[in-house]
Amino acid sequence: MDSTPRPKNTDHDARSYPGQGTLVEGSYRLPRRRAPRWLVIAGAFVAVLLVAAVAFGGYWAFRLQSNIKSAALGAGGQRSEGPVDDRTDRLQVLILGTDTRDGKNSAYGTADQSSGYGQSDVMMLLDISANNQDVNVISFPRDLLVDVPSCVDQDSGRQFPARAGAMINSAMAEAGIGCAVDTVNEVTGFEIDHFMMADFNSVTELSNAVGGVDVCVDAAVFDPDSGLRLPEGTSSVQGDQALAFLRTRYAFADGGDLGRIQAQQAFLGSLTRKLKDEGTLRNPQKVLGIADTVTRNLTVDQGLASIPALLTIADRLKNIDPARVNFITVPTVPAADPNRLQLSEPEAGNLFAALRQSADLAGPAPAPSEAPPAEAPSPGYDKSLQPVLIANGSTVPGRSHDLTPIFTDAGFTNLSRIEAQPADETTIYYGPEFDDVAADVAALFGLPASKVQQDPSVYGVQLYLGIDFTSGTKPSVAAPSARDVVAQTAEDQKCQAVR
Repeated sequence: MDSTPRPKNTDHDARSYPGQGTLVEGSYRLPRRRAPRWLVIAGAFVAVLLVAAVAFGGYWAFRLQSNIKSAALGAGGQRSEGPVDDRTDRLQVLILGTDTRDGKNSAYGTADQSSGYGQSDVMMLLDISANNQDVNVISFPRDLLVDVPSCVDQDSGRQFPARAGAMINSAMAEAGIGCAVDTVNEVTGFEIDHFMMADFNSVTELSNAVGGVDVCVDAAVFDPDSGLRLPEGTSSVQGDQALAFLRTRYAFADGGDLGRIQAQQAFLGSLTRKLKDEGTLRNPQKVLGIADTVTRNLTVDQGLASIPALLTIADRLKNIDPARVNFITVPTVPAADPNRLQLSEPEAGNLFAALRQSADLAGPAPAPSEAPPAEAPSPGYDKSLQPVLIANGSTVPGRSHDLTPIFTDAGFTNLSRIEAQPADETTIYYGPEFDDVAADVAALFGLPASKVQQDPSVYGVQLYLGIDFTSGTKPSVAAPSARDVVAQTAEDQKCQAVR
């Protein structure tokens, strides 16, 4: 943005603000995009439920052990926590699905898609409480923009620089699985204990091994991109149809990644109920076949690269009540690029803080804490020349004058104030070429990017106060109940909404 002084708000400008008219509410609906080449639900999540009852002799022990592949847990990220005891401590396991078309997956793509580590197009964090009473499965959309830390490929030793605003599913594409682990650690503040990664061939083989998984749709669906074809109601899917149910992007909800995550969660919940209801874990022949299928399609960190290690975790999960298995999607909002998502703050931060405190989301939420603001670099413009309007829609007379010192202390002195129509939420509106000024004003009051909107009718920047900002220096945010973030449990039987 150039530093040319801009004219001050005229009386006409001061009277022209979004609150005087009816703002057209923006749609969060994502545009149609090409269907991803695959979507694999991490069969590894189920692995820990399947291996528990295996009474296998030397042959099966050798065969299952030989199936397992391993890789480094991290890619150079710092860890402050010591090793955990997999038998008794709280555990966090990152579940990944890779879109590689190598080997058995070649039928799902072309040779040029088989190089490298692939992208983690399925990313779920499995969180197991120390008392084995609570399990949380937190899904991260593949289109989520995050900061990827500097990573070192543990096989080649090659170092990759940090990247800001990169898609989370690209974290492991260059430096391997450990980089995906380090990235989730950075985003959440956790220190992940283990990972399990499966390719999408595991979906077809696992769904066949269990004899199909029941899924439900509220209307007949046919998606030519994924090949999914289902009648209205409940159907049992296996093989390619199970994979199609999990990879479809256009068939459900908003036609984007969030709708696909809902289908993943419903599929996993149904699979969990099937395994428990049919007594699969008490049938040695079934368990051996399923364990063989899962381990043939599984890559784990070196700490899990043995059948006894997998059995230890499996033993902790085999008696979990499906009603205590919570499926959660990290809170997001559309990013500036409508094809991408970003974390919704402070909701995402509150969720991660609650989970860091306890795996039991029914317990009390942690007290909110405010981190000290980072020192901002000098802007490429003269703050004193930028026209800023404070529109008071808070219903508190004179409220705009209360906030004037915050602006002037920050260097914004070209201010005007008006009384406006009441608004529910505080929002920043800005005109063309004022995006950087709007971002700095948003930072002053802790407003997320979702509350900053461009409006061509606005000159300069307008802080429109809502009834969420009747006092203090930042808008109030109602702390959601921890249970509000749970989309469904493994006990719920949900039908997917067809587009």
